Amino acid sequence: MTSDEQFMLRALEVSKQALPLCRPNPPVGCVIVENGQIISEGFTQQPSFNHAEAQAISLLKHQDYNYEQLTAYVTLEPCSFVGKTPSCAHTLADLDFGRIVVAILDPDPRNSGHGLAVLKSSGIIVDVGVCEKTVFNFLTRYLIRTVNFSHPI
Repeated sequence: MTSDEQFMLRALEVSKQALPLCRPNPPVGCVIVENGQIISEGFTQQPSFNHAEAQAISLLKHQDYNYEQLTAYVTLEPCSFVGKTPSCAHTLADLDFGRIVVAILDPDPRNSGHGLAVLKSSGIIVDVGVCEKTVFNFLTRYLIRTVNFSHPI
């Protein structure tokens, strides 16, 4: 098992803490890594509160990191749109993270690839599909069926 897979599986475990309060939002997990060590974790909070990425960023011990040296592992593509919370993709891009690893694309048509485009256009290295099947199976099992997860990446 690669370190990317290990960190993504940890993000999946973290995501389970979001249930049931995150609904109707998906239970997403985020793990932030520096030099091979987890330095923060977050999961989707109740509606109108932090998404997983914002939660993990807010829980960093200090905010003066060189974000270019950090990697965020996220179980679902960061959101590109502003709703009740800011765009996670834009937040990650504004902080200039070095790398974002995503398990699966967000099937929500408001996002579906747009979050990745925001990250890539900012020069962030983006890898998609790490532990895709495992995360996909979890999300299809626990999400309210209003979201179509029948077409993974």
